[in-house]
Amino acid sequence: MHRFRLFALCLTLAAGSVGMRAAEKGDAAKGKVVFEQCAVCHNPDSDEKKMGPGLKGLYKKDKMTNGKKPSDATVRAKIDEGGSGMPAYKDMLSDSEKDDLIAYLKTL
Repeated sequence: MHRFRLFALCLTLAAGSVGMRAAEKGDAAKGKVVFEQCAVCHNPDSDEKKMGPGLKGLYKKDKMTNGKKPSDATVRAKIDEGGSGMPAYKDMLSDSEKDDLIAYLKTL
């Protein structure tokens, strides 16, 4: 019985640490570097349109230009799929680069 409790405790701690890592997804500092290629078309410090929309306060907006509410899923889908002149980055950025980029976008 003691081994079972110890095993259950280890599983609980492992699951908790995985959950914490998922909640802390992305590194905004690394995302700022990834954003350099986005800055050709998007302003990070203004909501004024460059070639694409300005992204300051993106996560505070009611909706993106595609009409969807900004969330990690909808922003990632836009990065992956592109559209309206924006190229698709699905195969150009790794999943961790996208996580970092999203973490950075949250700081704008």
